[in-house]
Amino acid sequence: VQLQASGGGLVPAGGSLRLSCAASGFALEHYAIGWFRQAPGKQREWVSAIGGGQDTARLAGSVRGRFAISRDNAKNTVYLEMNNVNPEDAAVYLCAAVPLERWYSGSYHYSEWYDIWGQGTQVTVSS
Repeated sequence: VQLQASGGGLVPAGGSLRLSCAASGFALEHYAIGWFRQAPGKQREWVSAIGGGQDTARLAGSVRGRFAISRDNAKNTVYLEMNNVNPEDAAVYLCAAVPLERWYSGSYHYSEWYDIWGQGTQVTVSS
């Protein structure tokens, strides 16, 4: 059972990047997925989450209108599309999973809520 975040890299301010969160050993369609980020010296911050369908997509206020989350169950992958990035978006981005039946507790922005964590992917923004 494993999650793997990928797609990070160096992006210019105002640019775009797509992060992927791929699952292995379990079917992602039965799980809600959250994205978090952590910059050096800062607390882990919730970025986005998605339940069973696209209509459940949730975004933190700091990224709303610039980021989008989506899932492709056939590919066992959830994506975080990052647009118009700014230096404050630079961080290690991590994805996490929790069984879908817990989605309606509404606790998707708490890192403690998630059961499975992947290793992060670094996003660096050049100004």
